Amino acid sequence: MERSAVPPPVTTVLDAAEAWLPQRMGAVEQRLSDLVDDHGDELAEHAGATLAAGGKRLRPMLVLLCAGAEAGDAAVGAATAVELVHMATLVHDDVLDAAPLRRGRPTVFARAGRGAATATGDLLLSRAFAELAAGGSGAARRVALLAAASVGLAQGELAQRRDAFVVEIDRERYLERCRLKTARLFECACLIGLDPEPGEQTRAALAAYGREIGLAFQLLDDVLDVAGPPARTGKARGTDLLDGTVTLPLIVARERDPALAAIDLRALDASGAEAACDRIAATGALEEVRAGARRRVESAKEALGQAELDRQRLELLGLVADGVVERYS
Repeated sequence: MERSAVPPPVTTVLDAAEAWLPQRMGAVEQRLSDLVDDHGDELAEHAGATLAAGGKRLRPMLVLLCAGAEAGDAAVGAATAVELVHMATLVHDDVLDAAPLRRGRPTVFARAGRGAATATGDLLLSRAFAELAAGGSGAARRVALLAAASVGLAQGELAQRRDAFVVEIDRERYLERCRLKTARLFECACLIGLDPEPGEQTRAALAAYGREIGLAFQLLDDVLDVAGPPARTGKARGTDLLDGTVTLPLIVARERDPALAAIDLRALDASGAEAACDRIAATGALEEVRAGARRRVESAKEALGQAELDRQRLELLGLVADGVVERYS
């Protein structure tokens, strides 16, 4: 594939994207609204509230950027399906965690109980796969990709549940959870919108890009849980600790301050979680985890060099990678 010897300026790339990306993202948003709005008053209300809570919409954006400016309705459908699966996992996570808040708003679980929240998550999952199945040519491949990612999400959630309140878990165990529970859906997002299916070199490059972006995203999200503030995160500082979820900031801090290994996560209350966050931050662990996330972003951008995509897509995906770090700076 012929490429320009000199990459265009960032502003030129962004101007080019402005011609099509907002319109496609708007189509995804409209499709999400249409899909959750026609399933009986109660389910529509809960699914609609989940949608209205917003979010970064990073996963559908990755679908569209990898598909490119010429992609059509199938890419919009794939982007919609990926976001529906992500939304479903959030609703189901809130059930498992008995979470009162999500993005600063009461969860479906808090408003309507376990049964309603479980049914809402199930609805979102079913609509995701129905959306892909209606996608015409290439639908079977897209369904297979999202199904495999969904299995990874379930495996990661089960691993996290097994590890709950176990302070001694190591880095590799934590990272494997993140690969399954977060990065697999990012990988899927980078591949599912492409039509026709890319060659092996591009497929491997985009999968690596998505995996590294997903891991960086999760690392920085875990830093925010310790650093706060609640006004920014929409949840109490140290929520992961209160849920018994051991993340990399605690693992790194425990290596630097062995006394942290004695924390009894089951005994923590809100003030105890705040104090534990202060102890973790005092070790310098947050700076180390942030640095690791930045390295993963650089690895993601290096992987793009092997993808046989046009210059605009490569530049935009590089900007998205940088934005993952900038969002948390």
